[in-house]
Amino acid sequence: MPEIQPANDSRRFPAYPLLGVGGIVFVDDQILLVERGKPPLEGCWSLPGGLVETGERLEDAVAREVFEETGLRVSAESIATVFERIMPDAAGRPEYHYVLVDFYCKVLSGDLRAGDDSRRAEWFDLSALAALPMTAGTREVIEACRGCRHTLPQITRP
Repeated sequence: MPEIQPANDSRRFPAYPLLGVGGIVFVDDQILLVERGKPPLEGCWSLPGGLVETGERLEDAVAREVFEETGLRVSAESIATVFERIMPDAAGRPEYHYVLVDFYCKVLSGDLRAGDDSRRAEWFDLSALAALPMTAGTREVIEACRGCRHTLPQITRP
């Protein structure tokens, strides 16, 4: 099998899975979502989030990413779930591979607006999610996390 060379986008055909974070922000019966403005998954709605920078704590990464994509300052409350997304190319090779740590987040301040790589940022009633074009797995993550706002997993550090 020939060696796969990374494309111009360093996220494509990664040598290892990329670590990311996502923010699950519920307010009453609404959830915060962003419409992706860039490939992959452009035009689909998903949780706000992105990649963790080297040396950045997970909680800081999710707060930064949510702010960059929505204009809202949040605090990471607890881990909601760990989600793995593997997106193969037409030949079945892993074109994208992410491991995402999703956190329950609480809004601290800010004004909702789209930013960074999001096209739009909006609050949606949970009952309206069925009609939205969403990234694969996002609807399932929201459904799994909507009834339980806290989990036991904690981040352990030396």
